[in-house]
Amino acid sequence: MQVRYSRFIRRLHYLGDLLLLNLCYLGADLFKNNQIQTFERADLLTLLIVFNLAWLVSVQLFKSYDIHRVTSIERVIRNLLQTLLFHLLLIFTVMVILKYYEISRKQILITYVAYIFTVILYRVLFLKSLKLYRRLGFNYRRVLIIGAGPVGNDLYDFFTSDTSLGYKFLGFFDDHPEKCYHKDQVIGSLDDVENFALTHHIDEIYCALPDSAGEKIRSFLQFCEKNLIRFRIVLDFKRHVPRKFAVDFYGSIPILLPRKEPMELITNQYFKRTFDIAFSLLVIILVFTWLFPILAILIKLSSKGPVFFKQQRSGKRNEVFTCYKFRSMKVNEDSDTIQAHKSDDRITGIGKFLRKTSMDELPQFFNVLNGDMSVVGPRPHMLKHTEEYSQIIDNFMVRHFVKPGITGWAQVHGFRGETHQDYKMRKRVQYDVWYIENWSFLLDIRIIFMTVRNLLLGDRNAF
Repeated sequence: MQVRYSRFIRRLHYLGDLLLLNLCYLGADLFKNNQIQTFERADLLTLLIVFNLAWLVSVQLFKSYDIHRVTSIERVIRNLLQTLLFHLLLIFTVMVILKYYEISRKQILITYVAYIFTVILYRVLFLKSLKLYRRLGFNYRRVLIIGAGPVGNDLYDFFTSDTSLGYKFLGFFDDHPEKCYHKDQVIGSLDDVENFALTHHIDEIYCALPDSAGEKIRSFLQFCEKNLIRFRIVLDFKRHVPRKFAVDFYGSIPILLPRKEPMELITNQYFKRTFDIAFSLLVIILVFTWLFPILAILIKLSSKGPVFFKQQRSGKRNEVFTCYKFRSMKVNEDSDTIQAHKSDDRITGIGKFLRKTSMDELPQFFNVLNGDMSVVGPRPHMLKHTEEYSQIIDNFMVRHFVKPGITGWAQVHGFRGETHQDYKMRKRVQYDVWYIENWSFLLDIRIIFMTVRNLLLGDRNAF
């Protein structure tokens, strides 16, 4: 019954996308011509068919309908944007091959703009509805856990923590229930598993037995495959690595990675670099070109010294680079050793405004163009602080696996500016490492919007 529900959900997902695609195409036709001409012109009708066929190819290639129970909306949207980009490339390729040069590019643009917004909204609403559907008791999977030790207990807590995941936990099986955390949930010994699984139509069995039970694990695996039951082995890596980590495979050899790093992928590096260049050029052309002369004059009038402040900072792989800022302080000998703080008498009048609005960071977009920095990433520290904090804070140097940024995940959560207390730096590092492990293009966009919001509302830590 549950498999049938899953197939129905996948088909509904698929038909909804196609329906929206066709409605957006026809809507763009109506908007451009004040009437729908698609069914009157062979070239437009052919292109509509190509739109649909290209979508079928794209979603199959990117596995857009592989619905995972444990997933995030951000991951779904990222996959969708990749699918849309590939679909657009297919459409233009076909147009060139068929020599459809007379078809309005405006109509295609309107179609895509409309479709991007509607299909993202549809996906989000679809996932929300699916979670609600599962909370009501539908589209669930019956699961058992073999082994009620610490790992099995963690898995039980996960299954029962959120009913929207759609897991119906039926019980533990363990030969030593007296040692289990949840004795009331142990419903049998290991010898009872097979009979219970068959009589209760179990969908998935999770095996949390220790490595020493290898023969028993292989026996359960053979039973599950013979009876079309999904078998999952839960490995107790927490004894060795007491934190979240990733698993990679070298051939058939599992390799534990202390963390997953999306920015290690060369495609993500190119994508992020392309965005950095485009966004920086946009800021420099639209903002910096006219604002620079004004700020330069005000800085010069406020105190003696250069317009720009240059400082050596720690970059990717801990390589030193020259970071540029608008000078916000009087020229002093402590700028490379002492952080700015509230009521700092070194800060000039215009400097207070620049620091409060973060305009002093504008020259760093040239650092981005030069490849030393990214628009979003962990903030770069002066060399003295890198040396000091790397000795006392765990994971501090992990921040240097990626390029430093003008803004970052820690900054939009309030951990910016002065860090004279160690706990503030620990929190900053915690946020920065989380960013490295969970990077996505959508996360960068989110951080940029949060940065703008904080600037408009005011940030108490900006001084």
